[in-house]
Amino acid sequence: MKLDGTIAAVVTGAASGLGAATARALAGEGVKVAIFDLNAEAGEALAGEIGGVFCAVDVTSEDSVAAGFAKARDAHGQERVLVNCAGIAPAAKTVGRNRETGEPRAHDMALFEKAIAINLVGTFRCVSKSAAGMATLEPLDASGARGAIVNTASVAAQDGQIGQAAYAASKGGVQAMTLPLARDLMGEGIRVNTILPGIFETPMMAGMPQGVQDALAAMVPFPKRLGKAQEYADLALFLLGHDYMNGESIRLDGAIRMGPK
Repeated sequence: MKLDGTIAAVVTGAASGLGAATARALAGEGVKVAIFDLNAEAGEALAGEIGGVFCAVDVTSEDSVAAGFAKARDAHGQERVLVNCAGIAPAAKTVGRNRETGEPRAHDMALFEKAIAINLVGTFRCVSKSAAGMATLEPLDASGARGAIVNTASVAAQDGQIGQAAYAASKGGVQAMTLPLARDLMGEGIRVNTILPGIFETPMMAGMPQGVQDALAAMVPFPKRLGKAQEYADLALFLLGHDYMNGESIRLDGAIRMGPK
């Protein structure tokens, strides 16, 4: 698929971090981009910067997601591209300890369910609704290609650390459904791939002390630095544009393999 001004795209979690870099990269190719996010201030600012449209969307809500796609399609037409970057990264051990008494306590199930609802169910919700729209489009070529989707998992899907049971489960689900999604959608001419980022420079990372950031960067075999959001965007655009890439999950991590902590 050639990414140009004839293509419309939706990027979730696009007000910051990996999603924002991807939205900018797509717009740089002339693609008409809709930004799905809850951060209206940042989302509207980015939409103004790239000539896109901001849609206030909560990926855990059927109505919110449906309204977001309706607004995006009203502005740009039916999207042929979806990139899912919306997500959270909670940290809590399966059994924690009360800091004052030392008493064991079970994991907060609301936190676990929130991670699954946003990272996994939210991703699938957007995939299903977007693909249903893509399936109505005329094919782009003789192969029957209609669109392409990139989802975001994490290296935690394969080597989750202490305190990442909820996060790893949610991202592991995103990776696990990549091939079934690609197989489900093959008859519609829609490709699905997943990126598993390692440790990246994101707003969440920027909020950590510099010493912590430096220590994390030193864990990366090569190059010994944090990943850049633009590098994620570059890979997303490659996967979207390469017609033979389908059903694949790719680690983008400088060869890091996460230890227990």
